[in-house]
Amino acid sequence: MSNARQTIQAAKEVGAGEHAPELLSIAEKLLDRAARKLEQGDYPVARDFALEAQEQAMLARQTALDKSGNRPQND
Repeated sequence: MSNARQTIQAAKEVGAGEHAPELLSIAEKLLDRAARKLEQGDYPVARDFALEAQEQAMLARQTALDKSGNRPQND
């Protein structure tokens, strides 16, 4: 879950809210689902949702970078 949160934050920092809002929204919804499953004690499903959230956030981040022409120094 922490990795997914961090990846969503990284996507936001490069403008995913503007350049990839659909992907960012999907990532955030998946993270919310993961949190609910974690609260219910359904750890395997929570993990799956968190991993999918992280993947969507990575796509959102890359899309934002591609559309904005912004390249972080560490990429």
